[in-house]
Amino acid sequence: MKAVKYSSDLFARLQALGIQTETVKHAPVFTVEEAQAVRGASEGGAHTKNLFLRDNKRSFFLVTLGEDTAVDLKRLRHLIGAKGGLSFASPDYLFDTLGVRPGSVSLFAAINDASGSVTVVIETALMQAARIHCHPLTNDKTTSIAPDDLMAFLRATGHEPLLIALSDADPLP
Repeated sequence: MKAVKYSSDLFARLQALGIQTETVKHAPVFTVEEAQAVRGASEGGAHTKNLFLRDNKRSFFLVTLGEDTAVDLKRLRHLIGAKGGLSFASPDYLFDTLGVRPGSVSLFAAINDASGSVTVVIETALMQAARIHCHPLTNDKTTSIAPDDLMAFLRATGHEPLLIALSDADPLP
């Protein structure tokens, strides 16, 4: 697999698809808290947190949620169809599969999953925002994109996202 290593490659792909984005540079961030501190007052739209997970069968999931969404991995595994336990995948699996390092995980990394081995999962609440903010393969920038354009991008990478409504889900055992 040839990974797209640079934001410029991603931006060229987005442009080729006719997708408009806006990108802001900032200090590198590794956590939601650091991102919130760097941006200060929110510029609107939905900010994300991203989890790269694997189940007991070594199936991989890129789960993107609103930055303030609480996550219960036991409950999440039922919603996304994971087999057995669900845990965080190692940094090596992350790099080998999505071509990014910890702190740079985002929906845009789907561009590097040419084999389609990762299931992309998005919280439906994000899709209600006017703009979704994601790292463009590096954690020193944030790129905003319209939800419909994000879906078009993901589909162009061969990923049909699984949309999950965490707040509306039936209680699970």
